[in-house]
Amino acid sequence: MTSPGQPGWRPRLVALDIDGTLLRWVAGLGMSHEEVTPAVHDAVQRVLDSGAHVVLSSGRAPHNMTVVADMLDLHGHGERIWIVAANGAVVLRYPPAEVVHEVTFDAAPAVAAVLEKHPEALVAVEERGVGYRVSAPFPDGELGGESIVAAVEEMVAEPVSRVIIRDPKATAEDFVKLASGLGLHGTDYVVGWTAWLDLAPVGVSKASGLEYVAQQLGIDRADVLSIGDGRNDIEMLQWSGRGVAMGQSVDEVKEAADDVTASVDDDGAAVELGRWFPAAGSGGMDA
Repeated sequence: MTSPGQPGWRPRLVALDIDGTLLRWVAGLGMSHEEVTPAVHDAVQRVLDSGAHVVLSSGRAPHNMTVVADMLDLHGHGERIWIVAANGAVVLRYPPAEVVHEVTFDAAPAVAAVLEKHPEALVAVEERGVGYRVSAPFPDGELGGESIVAAVEEMVAEPVSRVIIRDPKATAEDFVKLASGLGLHGTDYVVGWTAWLDLAPVGVSKASGLEYVAQQLGIDRADVLSIGDGRNDIEMLQWSGRGVAMGQSVDEVKEAADDVTASVDDDGAAVELGRWFPAAGSGGMDA
């Protein structure tokens, strides 16, 4: 058995973040251009053609991920694919979309603790298959699907898989300090590119979701290649046999990775995939 960095190694499972990895960010906004470049599409198809698995792994809700799976033609080989959603709290098969694994938690104490420090922050909880229940409207484009305004107490009255807390008036650094200072007992968290806080069950991350998928497929983590750009990708990059950060990632993400590829604007995901699954007539596997 070969391992990453040794001659002959090739990933059997490729885990791909979406926003900032497959899709380019819209400058200045918390949303992505909902289109895949030809280079990325072709690289993903070469992975599938080789017989390896491609798994989308994102903080997005399931219904916002199947759209990207369609753009990539992930199920063009006739098999139902695996998708890791909500930062690992939800695993589904598609098509049709079927949740096969979900982890939930009591989010009420953590949400109350955060709102005590940021009383004007926005709160969102996924409404499966529809969109999100929100305490108030989020900035345009930041949440997919329909937004249904509801009281925070109602939103966290029952166990949930994830809670999003967003304060447009704060910074990512504010939330990093806030989360570390609160401790958030019984809850894991990740801070996004801006003042965006994802609360999740303890031990749940993209890595735990991928581990579940890999076990179902009989694939060892040493044979997994993952690519991502955000703080919520750190556990995934560290867990995978080879974890690669996008060129525009913040330093702490790059430091967690085994390597850094080009930025999303330069099709960094396609560049990395091309090393292991080269186009006809090109080189590859030179890591």
